[in-house]
Amino acid sequence: MERVTGIGGFFFKAANPEELGQWYKDHLGIDLAPQHTGGLPWQQDAGFTVFDPFTNNNPMIPAGKTWMINFRVNDLSKMIGQLQSAEITVSDIEDYPHGKFATLTDPEGNVIQLWQPPTG
Repeated sequence: MERVTGIGGFFFKAANPEELGQWYKDHLGIDLAPQHTGGLPWQQDAGFTVFDPFTNNNPMIPAGKTWMINFRVNDLSKMIGQLQSAEITVSDIEDYPHGKFATLTDPEGNVIQLWQPPTG
């Protein structure tokens, strides 16, 4: 069976797409989609991507929202410090056998989960 090899893009609606895109660039380092020929989009490091549809009442995604994105990071504590320096509220780190996690929301209330996979 032929199968997809990765996620080629993540597209979603926003009340203010330009402002929200700039927030992601400024605080998470995600390059915006190129607006001209020859421009390069954000490129992620190789690694796992979890694809997991949730039930409608899953508490990880607030009522009225339909998605949550999880970004891999190398140093969760450093990323949290960087976000808090910009006065962005981030949850405490939760430590599990499959990695460390922290959660925040973007300016439009979309849930972002940060994940530092275990090393080794």
